[in-house]
Amino acid sequence: MSEEYNKHESAFVEEDTEIGEGTYVWHYAHVREGACIGKNCNLGKDVYVGVGVKIGDNVKIQNGVSVYQGVEVGDNVFLGPHMTFTNDGYPRAEGGWNVEKTKVEDGVSIGAHATILSGLVLGKYCMVGAGAVVTKDVPPHTLVYGNPAEVKGFVCSCGKKLERSDISYQDMDKVVFECSECGEEVEVDREVYKKKEM
Repeated sequence: MSEEYNKHESAFVEEDTEIGEGTYVWHYAHVREGACIGKNCNLGKDVYVGVGVKIGDNVKIQNGVSVYQGVEVGDNVFLGPHMTFTNDGYPRAEGGWNVEKTKVEDGVSIGAHATILSGLVLGKYCMVGAGAVVTKDVPPHTLVYGNPAEVKGFVCSCGKKLERSDISYQDMDKVVFECSECGEEVEVDREVYKKKEM
């Protein structure tokens, strides 16, 4: 276990964990055995990190979030206050337990009190609105919200909502956006674009 991270005296970090330099583990947080947390992360009050969970660099986990076994979090991810991961699609108090893998790719932002069902992939730089219930995979750069969450738009890696670009583009399988904030060009699958509710 690295000693180069910062831990509040009330936090509990079990043995056989890896925590990167510059990471802060705040009040009453609990990090379980086998967890691997990257550099420069921030684990807020009452955060729980389950057995064997992997979390990338520069991840901000707000108060009251539980990252359960089976969840993998990439780099530069934001997990809003009290959002919820699940890890078993058919849980019971007694009997078998089937941990389903959930992957949160780089740059994803998840709003406060959102719920992510197990076994899903949240694509790079997607954004999940506050209170959303995510029941299926979220493609990269997609903005989803609602219950169940639906495609409502698209976002740049800088976080700005994208408007349709007039850029000429030959690949008919893609729609190209240009960010008005940073100028980045973002490609979105045309079939995903068609699902957007106006």
